Amino acid sequence: MTDFIEVGKASEIADGSMKEIAIQGQNILLAHVGDKFYATANHCPHMGGNLSQGKLEGTVVTCPRHGSQFDLKDGKVVRWVEGAGMMSTMGKALSAIGAAAKTPRPLVTYEVKIEGGNVFIKI
Repeated sequence: MTDFIEVGKASEIADGSMKEIAIQGQNILLAHVGDKFYATANHCPHMGGNLSQGKLEGTVVTCPRHGSQFDLKDGKVVRWVEGAGMMSTMGKALSAIGAAAKTPRPLVTYEVKIEGGNVFIKI
């Protein structure tokens, strides 16, 4: 059975920011965008990059490792693996191999609610 778990105060997470939280052994990315909060798996499904260390633009998070992008609203892939970030020919070849070896996969998302100024995530 899944339950909502309190993870902190909404006022502790500034608009346009995100942070990593641990819930029941899972690493979750919690983001605050406008008047909404979003929760997803914190690790990129490509090669496990820590998404909370990536870049947030609106509801799109960019993985700091290879540039894959995901929409936090539904976890859908916006862009899968960016090869342009690699500097060497070998790096580009390895990026292409990595992209070919892993099929694009969305992020797992979690339901979020705010009650009494507190953030709850359904696990």
